[in-house]
Amino acid sequence: MADEFVEGNFLGLAEQEGKPDIAILQIPYELTTSYGQGTSLGPAACIAASGQVELFDPILGDDLPAGKNIKTIQPWDGQGNSLREQLDGISNYLAPWFDGKTFPVILGGEHGILPAIVDAAGNHPLIDGEYSKLSIVQIDAHADLREELDGEPFSHACAASRAMDFGLKHLYQVGIRAFSKIEYQRIQSDDNITTFFASDIQKSEGSNWQGWIQTLASIEGPVHLTIDIDGLDGSLVPATGTPVPGGLSFWQAVETIQTIFSSSKATVISMDVNEIVPQKDTPLTEFTAAMLATKGIVHHINNTNNKS
Repeated sequence: MADEFVEGNFLGLAEQEGKPDIAILQIPYELTTSYGQGTSLGPAACIAASGQVELFDPILGDDLPAGKNIKTIQPWDGQGNSLREQLDGISNYLAPWFDGKTFPVILGGEHGILPAIVDAAGNHPLIDGEYSKLSIVQIDAHADLREELDGEPFSHACAASRAMDFGLKHLYQVGIRAFSKIEYQRIQSDDNITTFFASDIQKSEGSNWQGWIQTLASIEGPVHLTIDIDGLDGSLVPATGTPVPGGLSFWQAVETIQTIFSSSKATVISMDVNEIVPQKDTPLTEFTAAMLATKGIVHHINNTNNKS
């Protein structure tokens, strides 16, 4: 099935020489998914679908790459004799791109990649090994705060917990609508976690969506944005690993991206879009993922231009 996806560059952009301003990094990782399968094929499918994304965005007033060098990097090689070795390999694959000069856009793969991303982010000059400076903004259907699932502490269902083990500054979650009793109790008791449940932001009356936007605008310091695409409503991403109804609309996800990138107090140092699964009859799922990654790139470029 992997042969279906022709190797190419994100957005179909021509290859450029020199060090990239933005690196598209692929992690075809799938070891602990517990329902739908196929996330290992997601990054390549997303890149193939991205060739159909319009390059013009009115925020930039220009076609991408808009004067930037956007380079698609060869995928992580998948090497490792154990889950721990594979996560270390992912971290080593990502680490060189957290140099403060290149903006990493990471395509996954299951959400179990998150702790490896956080590990690599420690190389960024704004963090320099002090993970207590780093906040994570998480779009997701699932809290991912389990301590283990089926005896595996590095399961995708534990991604946020393993990320928090680094001693992060704060975790901000939105769209959450599938969680265990223990996860719910941790959300209520952990002062370093702020969660906006889907049921609270999607109400026809009394929605707390603006509360989420205001919270994003108040974040300070370096941020990693992690987008599990099942955070969007299942009608937009029906082929993701575990689609769940009642999620964010596409434009709510875009508003989240725009708000955190445009914050005067926060600096988004990297982003990932994960749990991408190729769809048999329509490319909707991988195209939606490509659109979200592109919106992140647009707002990164816009923010960089405004600061220069």
